[in-house]
This record gives sequence, structure tokens and C-alpha cells, in this order.
Amino acid sequence: MAYDTDLEARIDLLSLNWPGLAKKAMFGGKGYLMREHMAFGIWRDRLIVRCGPEAYAECLGQTHVREFDITGKPMTGWVMVLPEAFETDAALLPWLERGRDFSASLPPK
Repeated sequence: MAYDTDLEARIDLLSLNWPGLAKKAMFGGKGYLMREHMAFGIWRDRLIVRCGPEAYAECLGQTHVREFDITGKPMTGWVMVLPEAFETDAALLPWLERGRDFSASLPPK
């Protein structure tokens, strides 16, 4: 299954003007990197967000959020957000900001 290009267009409009953010093809979808650290991305029709270990349980407690597991090994600190959780740009933006802010807090590569 290809990734959701409509979601890509929405993300681009909301985030590509952020200083330090870059986009590249990754894992059959798109990845968005903040200062070379993965911040969020698209896998199929889902949003992948790097929330960090401290916010992981809080994020998983939200409706329509799952562990990020596409290989059989869940990644702590990353969540998979189902489309129902970001139907509007107002709902999508906080997820993008969460990924951006966590990734921006990491040391430069």
C-alpha cells in the first residue's frame, strides 16, 4: 500500500516552513526530520510521531493512537496515530508540533 499523499500535502502546508525541518522518502512513506532527527512521518494512511519516552504513555492513552510497530518490534517513544485522530488540520498540528519539539530537543547529529 502506498502512503497517503493527501496527508503529505497537509503536513507540508503546516510544517515545511519550520526552520530546520526537512522531508525525505523513508520506510515506503515520507519522513520529516528536525535537524536530522526523525520527528514525524507518514506510513500508509497513518501518522508516525516521535514523542519521546517521557510522553509515550500519555500519547498511547489517547484515542486512535497505537504503538509504532511495523516490524514486529514496537519502538518506545514513537506512536502511530490513526487517521481518525487528525481529520482536521487543527487536530493534526499538535501532533506535528509534538514530534518537532521532541526532535529539536535532541543533540545535533
